[in-house]
Amino acid sequence: MYGTKGKGKLKVVTPVERSAAADASTMSAANNPNLAIEIKGATLQYPIGAFVRGSLKSGLFSLFGHKEKTPQVQFVDAITNLDLSIKAGERVGIIGSNGSGKSTLLRAMAGVYPLRSGSISVSGQIGTLLDISLGFEPESTGRENIYYRGMVMGYSRKQIAKVESEIVDFAALGEFIDLPMRTYSAGMYVRLGFAVSTQFQPDVLLIDEVFGAGDANFAERARQRMSRIVEAAGIVVLVSHDMGLISSFCNRVLWMDRGRLMADGSPETVIPRFLAAMTGVASA
Repeated sequence: MYGTKGKGKLKVVTPVERSAAADASTMSAANNPNLAIEIKGATLQYPIGAFVRGSLKSGLFSLFGHKEKTPQVQFVDAITNLDLSIKAGERVGIIGSNGSGKSTLLRAMAGVYPLRSGSISVSGQIGTLLDISLGFEPESTGRENIYYRGMVMGYSRKQIAKVESEIVDFAALGEFIDLPMRTYSAGMYVRLGFAVSTQFQPDVLLIDEVFGAGDANFAERARQRMSRIVEAAGIVVLVSHDMGLISSFCNRVLWMDRGRLMADGSPETVIPRFLAAMTGVASA
């Protein structure tokens, strides 16, 4: 949907089977020096303008023998010829204005979006917090959806059953856990989705703006859990507009603009440059 028949490649190398990784989740992924994300010449494009043939107008004209010219599909680069290397132990924040390509880059790392050209190689078991409502069935109960979401993440029913009570306790939905999710508020969706998504400890953790919803009490518990996960993960990549959050969690920051890497360095160096550019003030 978002790419073309290009030559881009995503290679995910998993040193151990997912089941073994889940059973050994108490071990710190940060102790694995072989974890890495390698991006070489990555270009990702979105189609713009006319994309689907067959409008109502062209359909009516065709009845009278008139054929319109086939529209030419145009593309815009969301990521352009990006080279990037992330090593074990790094906590990387990606910042930029809306439309800069930061979330697109994160999803390309996760294998959600295909590349037009170039390659992305991820060594290690990937965990994502991209869309915490993914895999939920509104007509099924919250408890049933724990299993649906867990299986979307790649875990077996047996593995999920071992941690079901922990997920239920963290979500703290009370009797709603056994009611259909169509009865849930947006905040309740967030709580259950976050509880399931953060139950297992991955080697490589990709996060996109997960702290924007939920009540204050849950938000604090979520931050505490994320702190533990980030500490144990081998690599963390976090996209956020919250510069305080980026500064707290990350030791490296990437500034993206129009699909290109503008700066790569410490939070103390990159964040002031980005904020100065956004306000039109020249940085020192």
